[in-house]
Amino acid sequence: MYEYKFVKIELKGFLENKPLKDYQEIIHEHARQGWRLFQIFAPSTQGFGTANHFDLIFERPVQS
Repeated sequence: MYEYKFVKIELKGFLENKPLKDYQEIIHEHARQGWRLFQIFAPSTQGFGTANHFDLIFERPVQS
């Protein structure tokens, strides 16, 4: 069985859509805690079909 964690990364700028947080550092930090990057998901779009955020989805085995 696995547990999952979702980390929302907001994007800024209309044309650039740059992340507001350093997503690479977030991935490395979670890896040090035993999480594995499972998926990157951009769930919604705004006016011109671009995402305004994306989710990093991490998984790890449930620790008992």
